[in-house]
Amino acid sequence: MNPIRLLDLGSVSPLRSQTVYHAVAYAMTEDTPDTIILVNSNRPYVCIGYHQDLEKEVDLDYCRAHDLPVLRREVGGGAVYLDDGQVFTQWIFHRDRLPASLEERFELYIRPLVETYRALGIAAYHRPVNDIHVDGKKIGGTGAAQIGQAEVVVGSLMFTFDKATMARVLKVPSEKMRDKVFESLERYMTTMAEELGEVPDREEVKALYVARCAEALGVEVVPGEWTEAEEAAAQELDARFVSDEWLYQKGGLRQIGVKIHADVRVVEAAFKAPGGLIRVTVRLREKRIDDLVISGDFTLLPAFAVGALEQAARGLSVTREALTARFQEVYRALRIQSPGVAPDDFATAVLTATSR
Repeated sequence: MNPIRLLDLGSVSPLRSQTVYHAVAYAMTEDTPDTIILVNSNRPYVCIGYHQDLEKEVDLDYCRAHDLPVLRREVGGGAVYLDDGQVFTQWIFHRDRLPASLEERFELYIRPLVETYRALGIAAYHRPVNDIHVDGKKIGGTGAAQIGQAEVVVGSLMFTFDKATMARVLKVPSEKMRDKVFESLERYMTTMAEELGEVPDREEVKALYVARCAEALGVEVVPGEWTEAEEAAAQELDARFVSDEWLYQKGGLRQIGVKIHADVRVVEAAFKAPGGLIRVTVRLREKRIDDLVISGDFTLLPAFAVGALEQAARGLSVTREALTARFQEVYRALRIQSPGVAPDDFATAVLTATSR
C-alpha cells in the first residue's frame, strides 16, 4: 500500500482547524493519498454538529461577549468548546481503505489514540462505540462522516480542557442545570494534564501518536505537502463556514439535555402539580439516576426533606414504579407534608425530564 500522508499543520485559526479536513475530503481524487492531519486552534471557539440548531444549542450572547467564534462542522455530534489544549487528529481516507462497519472503523481509529495514552502511563481504553475512557471518565470522543469522496474520522489528543467554559457556552434552561453540567464534566471527563499531573511535551505526544497510527494501519506514515487544490477548496469552505446561511440552518436533530459521555447525560424539566411547580435536574448514568436536584414553588415540610428525596432517588432505574415507591418510603419515614404535591408528582417530574 502507498504511504499515508501526514499533514502536521501546527497552530491555525479556529476556522482552518475545521476546514482543512473538509478541504482534503472535497479535493480528493484517485491520486490523493490517504491523509492524517494533526492541527490545533490558536484561539478558543465553539463548534456545533452538522444536525444541530445553533440558536437552540449555544449561548450566542455569551459567545459574542467573549469573542468566541462559532462554527458548524459536517460531522455529527454535539456542541463543544475547543481551544489550544487539544490537538485534533483527523483521518481523511479513500472509502475502500477503512472498514465498512462503523464500529470497526471507530475501533481502528481509536486504537492509536488509546495506545498513545497508555505509552504515557494513562490507563485509557476504548468505550464502544466511539469514546475513549480512563477509569470511567471520558478523555476523548470521535466522530465520522462521508465528505465528498472520502471517509472522515475525527477526534483529538486531550492535553487540557476548559470544563467551566464548556458548561458556560451551552444554552441550557437554568443556572441549576448549568452548575450540574459543570459538576458532571468535572466528575466524568479527564485530560492528560489531570492524569499525569502535568502537561506532556506536545511534540513527543504527536510523535508517539504517528508511530501508533503506522502500527495500527500497517502502513508507513510520512510527512507530506498541502496542495494547491486543497488550499482552493479550503478557501471556498472558509467562506461557506462563516456564512449565516450555513451557521443558522435549522438542524434536524435536537439533543435532549447535555451529553457528558456515552453513559452520562444531564437533563432538566418542570412539572406543574396541583400544589405548585416542581423543577428537577437529573444526571443519568447508565440509565439510572446518578444525581437529582429538586426545586420549585411547592410547600414541603420539613424543609430538609427535599434533600432526603434527592438522596433517595440515586441509583434508581427510571421507572414510575421504582421512583414512586422510594419517594413514598421517604414521605412515611419523615412524615412529610406537602399540600397538593404527592410522591407520584415528584416521580412524574423526573420521568418528564428523562423520557423526552
